[in-house]
Amino acid sequence: MARFVDVHPEDPQPRRLAQIVQALEEDALIAYPTDSGYALGCRVGNREGRDRILRIRGLDDRHHFTLVCQDFSQLGQLVQVENHAFRAIRSATPGPYTFILKATPEVPRRLLHPKKRTVGVRIPDHPFVTALLDALGEPMLTSTLILPGEDEPRTVGWEVKEDLDHAVDLVVDAGEVSAAPTTVVDLSDGTAEVLRVGAGDPTPFLED
Repeated sequence: MARFVDVHPEDPQPRRLAQIVQALEEDALIAYPTDSGYALGCRVGNREGRDRILRIRGLDDRHHFTLVCQDFSQLGQLVQVENHAFRAIRSATPGPYTFILKATPEVPRRLLHPKKRTVGVRIPDHPFVTALLDALGEPMLTSTLILPGEDEPRTVGWEVKEDLDHAVDLVVDAGEVSAAPTTVVDLSDGTAEVLRVGAGDPTPFLED
């Protein structure tokens, strides 16, 4: 049965953040709110967590995982950011965007797209996620919580708890969030390709 942690949406309580960080450090898989729906998350080094995310979402190994980052400097350690990508990402973050880029050696191979050697990265604009990443001190492996047969991410913590009570270890509730997923932009080959239109305005990348 998953633990349920209620967190203030604007000013997350340090004690509860510490509980969530401890769970992550013990290789828990969590469901947590972001600026674009709920997501599943675990530490980057959690091998079982990666496989559990794939099972819950009904995905195969070609799924593009995302590394959620606290800031741009952390993001830059994980992916190769060329000049065109640098400007695009800086102008759009923090916010509801996921960017696909070539990974650096810092990223474990099991998290990369098997052929492209790419990975998703994003910097959310959500007080809880910002505070959690600061407390954790490292990026987190994540994937939007869209269940098989559905086309939008979950938005309400108690509903996530009901449906995934035995699939995840901890559910965070910080108030209802947007149902629109991130806008996904592939910048890995020198041009911008919008792979999914979501909460982020795709216009700057459609005109690239």
